[in-house]
Amino acid sequence: MSQNRDEEGFTLVELMVVIVIIGLLATVVIVNVLPSQDRAMTEKTKADIALIEQSLDRYRLDHFTYPKTEEGLQSLMTAPASVAQTGRYPNGGYLRRLPNDPWGRPYQYRAPGRQGPFDVFSFGADGQEGGDEENADIGNWG
Repeated sequence: MSQNRDEEGFTLVELMVVIVIIGLLATVVIVNVLPSQDRAMTEKTKADIALIEQSLDRYRLDHFTYPKTEEGLQSLMTAPASVAQTGRYPNGGYLRRLPNDPWGRPYQYRAPGRQGPFDVFSFGADGQEGGDEENADIGNWG
C-alpha cells in the first residue's frame, strides 16, 4: 500500500543559495544608498536655508532691518514686538511654518552674523558646533 509520490519542493542547499544571494544584494544596496542619504540630507538643509534666507530678505525689505537674534526665526511667522509698523507685517507671516533640519532640530539664527548680516545654519548630524563630513555645520555662508 505504499504510494510512490513525487514530492516537489526546495532542498536546503537551494534555500541557502537564495538566502546568500539576497544577503549579497542587500549589502550592495545598503553600501550604495547610505552615502546618498547623507548627501540628500545636506541638500535638503541647503534648500531650507535658502528658503529661510529669502524670507529674511523679504522681512528686511518691509522693516528695513533683519530680526534680532533674540527674536529668532520665529519672527518670520509672527510679528515680533519690535516691529514698528504692524501693518507692514503680512497676514500669515513670511513663512507658514519653520522647518526643522533633516535631523529634527531647529535651524539656528544669528544677527548680525559672523559671515554676513545674518547667519542661518544647522549643526549637522551630530548637533554640535563644528565637525566635519556629515557632522559639519551647514549654513548660508557657503
